[in-house]
Amino acid sequence: MQTDKARKEIQIFSDGACSGNPGPGGWGAILRYKEIEKELSGGEPETTNNRMELMGVIAALESLKEPCRVKVFTDSQYIAKAFTENWLANWQKNGWKTAGKKAVKNRELWERLLAQSAIHELEWQWIRGHAGHPENERCDQLAVAARDRFAKKN
Repeated sequence: MQTDKARKEIQIFSDGACSGNPGPGGWGAILRYKEIEKELSGGEPETTNNRMELMGVIAALESLKEPCRVKVFTDSQYIAKAFTENWLANWQKNGWKTAGKKAVKNRELWERLLAQSAIHELEWQWIRGHAGHPENERCDQLAVAARDRFAKKN
């Protein structure tokens, strides 16, 4: 088993897109290790924007082949605050209920993301979307292209 100091340092940039909410959706992600980049994308014919935001991060993390130190850049406050403001811990403590006592949406995706957070050391960085951030703009392009592919399948 690797020690934390020996773990590879990865950057993940991610975004989601949806036409209608629900509607056809897509996600895009960029993984960066040193000078090497890999792009991923996918989507669903009937989904929501929050699901696509989550899937971008999940798919990128699940593609890693070993435990890593990962800095995740997302324009989704929904995802960033779930970790940085302990929403996830509170949801779990409250039996997967929100502060308003409603069932947490997308629980199965949050559980997949939590499983990845147990494998990798994650740091969350919120970035403003559609503000000229090169990797965020590229992830948006990947997400929109994937969304459009799924929209055409309907």
